Amino acid sequence: MTGRDARNTMRQDAARHDTARQDAAQSDAARHDSARLRTGSLRARTVVAALVLLALLLAGLSIAVEATLGQRLRAQVEDRLRDRASAAAALVGTVDGDDLADRLSAQGLSVVIRDADGGAIVAGPSPDELREGPPALGDGLPAGPGRGAGGAGTDTPSGGTTADPAAPGQEATGTSSDPADAAAAADDAAAVTVTASSVTADDDVTTLVSELSDGSTITLTTDSSSVGQTLGQLRWVMLGASGVFLVVAAAGLVLVVRATLLPLDRMTSVARSIARGDRGRRLRPANESTEIGRVATAFDEMLDGVEGAERAALEAERAALHAEQTALTAERTALDAEERVRAFVSDAAHELRTPVAGMRAAADTLVRSGGDVGPDERERLAVHVVREAARASRLIDDMLLMARVDRGLELDVAPVDLEELVASVVEGQRLRRPGLDLRVEVSRTGGGAGPLVVLGDAGRLAQVLGNLVDNAARATHGTGTVVLTVDGSAPEGVAVQVGDDGPGVPEADRERVFDRLVRLDEARRTGDGGAGLGLPIARGIARAHGGDLVCEPGAVTAAAAGGAVFRLTLPR
Repeated sequence: MTGRDARNTMRQDAARHDTARQDAAQSDAARHDSARLRTGSLRARTVVAALVLLALLLAGLSIAVEATLGQRLRAQVEDRLRDRASAAAALVGTVDGDDLADRLSAQGLSVVIRDADGGAIVAGPSPDELREGPPALGDGLPAGPGRGAGGAGTDTPSGGTTADPAAPGQEATGTSSDPADAAAAADDAAAVTVTASSVTADDDVTTLVSELSDGSTITLTTDSSSVGQTLGQLRWVMLGASGVFLVVAAAGLVLVVRATLLPLDRMTSVARSIARGDRGRRLRPANESTEIGRVATAFDEMLDGVEGAERAALEAERAALHAEQTALTAERTALDAEERVRAFVSDAAHELRTPVAGMRAAADTLVRSGGDVGPDERERLAVHVVREAARASRLIDDMLLMARVDRGLELDVAPVDLEELVASVVEGQRLRRPGLDLRVEVSRTGGGAGPLVVLGDAGRLAQVLGNLVDNAARATHGTGTVVLTVDGSAPEGVAVQVGDDGPGVPEADRERVFDRLVRLDEARRTGDGGAGLGLPIARGIARAHGGDLVCEPGAVTAAAAGGAVFRLTLPR
């Protein structure tokens, strides 16, 4: 499987994964749609809940007040009846029964006095009349001293007492002119007491039945409807006051709840701002221990987590894109390398075909001619075979050397004086190319006279310089000017420039000339120039030494103006 097929498979897997994730998200959304969050107004719910609670508390308070006050008022009515019964018991035996009944009835009471023999004295309104309403003052009451006494000490139905309960006895004793009779009456009165009593009551009347020590009973019934009326009035007062209180409380609660929920409004504003793109905003609560503080802290932590997830997703996406670009670059590089290898093989076969074809043609001529060829022709053909064989051998050597350079060239490193090395190369080239004008120039830092020494393989460096001189000779057809300049002005290294006065190298081809088996059009002539491996081999050797070889514009000197310049740099 190729790299492209693998990437296509990865893209298909990623697409299937994204589709599955989207389907899962849609199913989750559909599943959670049925459980939507209730979003009623928190302000309204809080106000209504508080008002309901206040209403319940007010209702409970009203019920408690009404029950307490009603019990207290009924107890007061019963206490008044017991007081009247005690006073009447004190007068038994000293005051006539009818007179005593009239006095008690004059106070608005229904009176029934039964003696020990079963006789009964009834005075005042009946209980049914009391339920219908109290009589007007003086209506249906007997005249006589008892009425006057009763009128002087009358208790109104509303429960107000204006006379001392013992007043009837005092008035009765006051009417006696005999002190002995008064004393006897007092002794008899002190002898009669209330031994037992029972109370029955309803919404309208209250009845007290008192048993006396002499065997008689006194039944007193009074109107108690005022208690219900008072409680009814209290109930309406409480209801009105509660309504006013609830209205005021509702207005106050609206203001208080609105001020209390202001942090939630700020959270809403921050959330909307973040949704519009302002991802850096945070709530940062002052107190994280409160309810809103905990919510705000969780909100900030959620935003931090979301931003972290987004950053992680972006980083993962960038990493995936970078990996894809790296894979594409590697594939492109592999394709380019494969293409270069194919081109190299094709060009190498083409370069080898020419000398092989020449050798084959010359050999065929020698074999087929037999003895028909003269010595001069035979020698010419033999020389042609040797020349083409040498050319093929040189091409094969260059290709092998290029392969060694690619694998990593082994160097015999030693100190090398570049000035002496350049002079030696120039001397050898002058012997090979007598028509070429070779010149050497040296430039030192500050004009010093010390040697320019580098660490390197002298043989390989001489090969680089020889290739550069051969290239310049081919460019000038072996009759031009070539200048070699040794430059030691840079503190970090030493450079050797080789310039000629040939046609030069176009700017677009200054890097392409270092590709393998590349020759410019001017150099593609039969018998002129090599196979296009000299410059790539020279750059490979230079880089193996830690330096470089580049083609620069312009010429080194005026003598070599207009040609090409190759600069070899080596570290000191």
